[in-house]
Amino acid sequence: MLAALHGADAAFDAAISEDPDFALAHIGRARVHQLNMEGAEARAEATRARQLAAAASPRERQHVDIMASVIESQAKKAMTAAEQHLAEYPRDAQVLSLLLGAFGLYAFSGRPDHDAARLAVCEQYAGDYGEDWWFLTYLGWSKTEAGDVVSGRAITERGYALKPDNAGAAHAVAHALFEQGDAAEGRAFLTNWLPANDRTSFLQGHLAWHLALIALEEGDADGAMDIYERHIKPAGRPYPPLNIYTDTASLLWRMSLAGKTGLESHWRDVAAYGDGYFPKAGAHFADVHQALVAATTNAGALQARLAEMEARQADGKLAPGPSAIGLCRGIAAFAAGDHADAVRILAPLMPDLVRIGGSHAQRELWEDTFIVACLRAGQGHQAASLISERLHRRPSRRDLAWSQQAAQQ
Repeated sequence: MLAALHGADAAFDAAISEDPDFALAHIGRARVHQLNMEGAEARAEATRARQLAAAASPRERQHVDIMASVIESQAKKAMTAAEQHLAEYPRDAQVLSLLLGAFGLYAFSGRPDHDAARLAVCEQYAGDYGEDWWFLTYLGWSKTEAGDVVSGRAITERGYALKPDNAGAAHAVAHALFEQGDAAEGRAFLTNWLPANDRTSFLQGHLAWHLALIALEEGDADGAMDIYERHIKPAGRPYPPLNIYTDTASLLWRMSLAGKTGLESHWRDVAAYGDGYFPKAGAHFADVHQALVAATTNAGALQARLAEMEARQADGKLAPGPSAIGLCRGIAAFAAGDHADAVRILAPLMPDLVRIGGSHAQRELWEDTFIVACLRAGQGHQAASLISERLHRRPSRRDLAWSQQAAQQ
């Protein structure tokens, strides 16, 4: 599970078969069910784990309670309990892993400092892990996402060298190369790693998504489409549904921004997939991606989702608050061709993008949309500072073209 490889489900099943009363095997299996959006099975295993943990050690009881709280959608309780648990049991890596990553408790908390929080908790326990392949992956990636890309890449590559078949490390290396703007090295790394580890990892499709992003930044929309067709589109993919849905929706949207046409059948496929796994508001990162799909295929579905999100916000259950709703409204205006209104809605939200979680690479989609809206509305000056910052951080052919368009306006 920590290496993002397939097989954790079978391993936990085998552990349960050997010892049906082993609480931690049940809660581990519950977590795999949750990642695969098998909610009923996840909750049933979590309940069983809680029952069995009553006779277990304090560490095991706390471990089960924290993991079960995540499965039961008690994210705030789980986050606080995990921080307390780690102070006593810092090498409980499964618990620490819940806080980390682009989809972790910190990232999806709605707080604007989640990048710093991930780095702080990793640095707090660095002495407890030393040269551990899993820990180095996440310490390095946390540094990368917090802006220290050079150090982050070096640490991540140390973890990768210890276990090259670790998909988590390959993913973190891909992020470091993306943030450094090294398209050639990023392409070389991923085109070597993906076939060598074909179908061993549940991050395989997402790593292909990273490869497609490189193609788009280099102006190769056809190449990105080919990668999408072969490795990313929903049909028959053995990856977590949240990855599949957000990767497909975001890549199709980015290809549309790049001028790619003829995507209607793909949008319909993604809409059907989302209707199956994310039919109602709840997971805000899925909701903001549902806005991309619905704005393209069914405006009425977007308005219905917005109403659900507003109800959750009123109940205090929408972690990013109004910023997530605003992003969806900006997407709706953009898709309707009202680019000036999209600029008006999205401009004040750019500093708040971090609240929706995910990685910086994933959140750039909304920056891209804002920039294109500015250019199409003849308001290139509105996006000039954002484009300049991106060029300073990691120049790409796409951003250079946008900079020239903005300057002409």
